[in-house]
Amino acid sequence: MQSAHAKIPLISYTFYQEHSTKLELTNKINELSKLSMGDNCLLFEKNFSEWQGRDYSILVNSGSSANLALIQAMLNLGWLNKGDRVGFSALTWATNVMPLVQLGLRPVPIDVEISTLNVSLDKLKQASNLKALFITNLLGLCHDLDDIAEYCGEKDIYLLEDNCESLASEYNKTKLGNFGTASTFSFYVGHQMSTIEGGMICTDNKELSDMLRMVRAHGWKRDINDFKNDFYGRYTFYDLGYNLRPTEITGILGNIQLKYLDETTQKRNDNFSYIREIYFHDDIHHYKTDHMDKFASFSFPIVAKTKELREKLLNKLEDLFETRPIVGGNITTQPFFKKYVGEYNMPNATLIHENGFYIGNNPDLTYKQLDLVKESICKQ
Repeated sequence: MQSAHAKIPLISYTFYQEHSTKLELTNKINELSKLSMGDNCLLFEKNFSEWQGRDYSILVNSGSSANLALIQAMLNLGWLNKGDRVGFSALTWATNVMPLVQLGLRPVPIDVEISTLNVSLDKLKQASNLKALFITNLLGLCHDLDDIAEYCGEKDIYLLEDNCESLASEYNKTKLGNFGTASTFSFYVGHQMSTIEGGMICTDNKELSDMLRMVRAHGWKRDINDFKNDFYGRYTFYDLGYNLRPTEITGILGNIQLKYLDETTQKRNDNFSYIREIYFHDDIHHYKTDHMDKFASFSFPIVAKTKELREKLLNKLEDLFETRPIVGGNITTQPFFKKYVGEYNMPNATLIHENGFYIGNNPDLTYKQLDLVKESICKQ
């Protein structure tokens, strides 16, 4: 039980149903003869594909690795080439755009809408000559992602979804992560589902799936073909790759936690509905969620009308809750981006960063704690 003066953390556990999860994990570890990637990882890939509704899932050691593997696979296949212009959401996490820089593509930032924190079709149309769009579905939300997907199809733009922060959210009766050629997911401990660290890439394209399995493990085909009678085949490197493999611990935890995902998603959605009135307060930018069929954010983002109001709200809330910036803000102002690419004027992403913050939305929040959120904002 939390003391009266302890801050309410972003997440109050390593896993949902932590005690039983640790017991099951311990028992399974004791049964295994090896802990490197194996049958439990394969089973998690199968189960996640069925849950997400995509044909192929490739498990890796983090969501950041998932982004890197996806861009490398696109290059290996010749679907992208060095120097191609690739759009990305200006309000994002660093490792959404870092692979574009690292792998010789030309990152093209696209500003977001304040009402959803995400790229809209109108904003996308302001970018020209894109070969791909690596869109971020930020904090459980999207804008008009169906229209964006249609536009990308018309313009022969590969749509890739960084869905690391939006697992289980749904828009237009479709799970986020199912609109593009491929999508990435994160199972970091603070996200919707935890395997401590871990990530997944999903696609319906067999050729891409096979290449991702090669990229995950040194560029070899061992996870695709049977090399029982080929002495050198198991150690033949066919294309560029890394070692991004998960362990059986990741697979075990994924299979355990996936069973709870619908339950925790519903709780997060209910939490947001309970405090939704805060987004109609005069001091806060109104926040659009009516277009979402299911909103599974692990946070409550708050964007104040002014910096002064943000400081006022933070001063009230920081004694009660852990707080965070809204991810990386205008990522083009981050030191790495200015060093390797340059700085861009992204007014909405900058406003959200300067006037915004978030607190955690975890399934264990009580109504009493949720009331504290409402009171802190609505009773100025």
